[in-house]
Amino acid sequence: MRRDYFTLTVDGMDADDPQRPVVTITYEGPVGQLESRLTKADSVLESDEIDVAFRLKEPLDSDEANGVVAIADRVTGEYVFELNATAGDVFSFVEAAREFGQRSDSESRYRIVLETEDEHLATYDKSTLLVYDADGDLLRGQSLIPSGVEL
Repeated sequence: MRRDYFTLTVDGMDADDPQRPVVTITYEGPVGQLESRLTKADSVLESDEIDVAFRLKEPLDSDEANGVVAIADRVTGEYVFELNATAGDVFSFVEAAREFGQRSDSESRYRIVLETEDEHLATYDKSTLLVYDADGDLLRGQSLIPSGVEL
């Protein structure tokens, strides 16, 4: 599935009014292809059945570092889909999610809304977003890892 089929928008990043950040991912490719990847045993994958990660494609200190956001099936490890994103946008999002988590009682720190141009496909409330450098090493300081979770 092509990464350019996806458009990512973010809401809830106002530092003066911390609220749960929401990532809306709009899919503009063949819907059947995405639906088959999102479906397991005739139902759409739930929040606790997916993992979210961001992998840098170049060193963090490079200008305008870019990377790939990946949504994966937690049980099989298979990628459901990937899309391109800039590191600065992802790091700002992680910071907003941290701020929301510190000021709320909610277990989830952010929300992902997945849709096509015509319909809503899924909503995922998540608390973890792992960030990896270009060599595949976990960047703990840039990741969103709930307290009490050990990796």
